[in-house]
Amino acid sequence: MTWSFTIGRLFGSELRVHVTFFLLIAWIGISAYQVGGPDLALENVAFVLALFACVVAHEFGHALTARRYGIRTPDITLLPIGGLARLDRMPEKPGQEITVALAGPAVNVVIWMVLVALGAETRIDTLVAIDSNGPDFLARLAMVNLFLAVFNMIPAFPMDGGRVLRAFLCLFFDRVHATRVAATAGQIVALLLGFAGLSSGNPVLVLIAVFVFVAANAESQDVAMRDLTRRLQARDAMITRYQALGPTDTLATAAEAVIHSTQHEFPVLDDEGRLLGFLTREQLFSALAADHPRSEAAAEVMERNIPKVALTSRLDSVLDALYQGAPAVAVDTAEGRFVGYITRENIGELMVLKGR
Repeated sequence: MTWSFTIGRLFGSELRVHVTFFLLIAWIGISAYQVGGPDLALENVAFVLALFACVVAHEFGHALTARRYGIRTPDITLLPIGGLARLDRMPEKPGQEITVALAGPAVNVVIWMVLVALGAETRIDTLVAIDSNGPDFLARLAMVNLFLAVFNMIPAFPMDGGRVLRAFLCLFFDRVHATRVAATAGQIVALLLGFAGLSSGNPVLVLIAVFVFVAANAESQDVAMRDLTRRLQARDAMITRYQALGPTDTLATAAEAVIHSTQHEFPVLDDEGRLLGFLTREQLFSALAADHPRSEAAAEVMERNIPKVALTSRLDSVLDALYQGAPAVAVDTAEGRFVGYITRENIGELMVLKGR
């Protein structure tokens, strides 16, 4: 995710933090300091850090459960509004999806039970005073974990309850239709949260509403795209008209190609038509900004690790490779000759043309 960086690895997944998370910490600390001085600021910052440790535990509940079904979780990112576990894919069997979805809230329930066993009280009014030093630290943490478990079980995307709803609907409808219903429910919830946030002057609720609305729409589009790509092959989506570069072409040549074309990525081919790599516009601009000589070969700064598929490969396997960060996926003949490439943009255009 853009504007996030890795702080370590845990259980085989990268733990990442978005830079806006630190803005949240600073805002909470400064606001508490203005109200109650350094003691309140320190306590509130410590509470937020403890809360986000629980959020990480929630996301690892999903990740470790998904691993049982052979699904990797490359990274987990902390955001100001929560956490995001990036699974390679969601299990499409309803029972497995329900198990993975429930694992996160189950972790919060376990944390709540442990804190109650340690003497924390659970009262609704604790949530009202969540940002003060009135209630006991453990009581606040216990109540928030219980709230997270309940909130995440709202039957609407992107909450865990939305995935449970989608899995249940898959018993009666196809996955695309089931996802659309759950996503629509998520957008309705987002509108209600946004109205509540605007009415009460709570910017956090408005931020959550925007995130829920966008995420619900993205999930619906992603499932529709995957449904389409299962029925198509690489040859149906590949770009066949392109400007290629040679292994000796310079950055100056590549710059001219950028000016005179609309391509965002340029295949670099050897004399036999085999792919050596891709030079993207971003790589070219970065190289020139770093004062690389314009006479330098473009092949020196290109991306070499490009996935390759056959003409008859299923398009969903191409989509998986693109989701892992590749700028493009090359399409080769059986003899290894490069005949075209596929990007996320032209798969999206294919969806539009197919009327999805």
